[in-house]
Amino acid sequence: MTTLRPSLRSQSSQVPAKIGVGIKSYNVMELLVTEEVNKQIQLLTVKTSKIVQSADVIAYALNRLPSLYATSKIGWQRQLNRAKTEFSKQINNAVQQGIIAVQKDPLHISDLINDSSENGEVNQAANAALERLKVVLRREDLSWENLASVVENHVNKSNYSRLRHSTDSWETYRY
Repeated sequence: MTTLRPSLRSQSSQVPAKIGVGIKSYNVMELLVTEEVNKQIQLLTVKTSKIVQSADVIAYALNRLPSLYATSKIGWQRQLNRAKTEFSKQINNAVQQGIIAVQKDPLHISDLINDSSENGEVNQAANAALERLKVVLRREDLSWENLASVVENHVNKSNYSRLRHSTDSWETYRY
């Protein structure tokens, strides 16, 4: 789920308007999880809140909570009341775990290197190291995006070369 239906962004007590033909049910949890994510992200530090993508946290939390669908206004109110009474603690915990999981995601952590607004010195050191690696590996095309694969290929080639060389030496000096 990358975005929440616009009608579900309204107040909790309101039933979402019909969105399109064929869509006849709505998950109450989407609304409650989105509200909880927004509330918890506001409590984070500025630096951390830049890292955390709310859509990722919402998806993480929803995948760990039961779906509570409704097809009518009465059903919506019942599911909403049930979710608030029975699942508020679980929603809170799932969102907290989602925020932690998103922060530990290596793809999000790697974005920190490029965040020049807060990490100027770290960025300079990291970019200097990248430039040095370009020289050492003789790869002008080296970038943060392809760094891991280039280094892995280089290591594999070095190991293969070393293995082949040691086999040749063994064959040469064999008794």
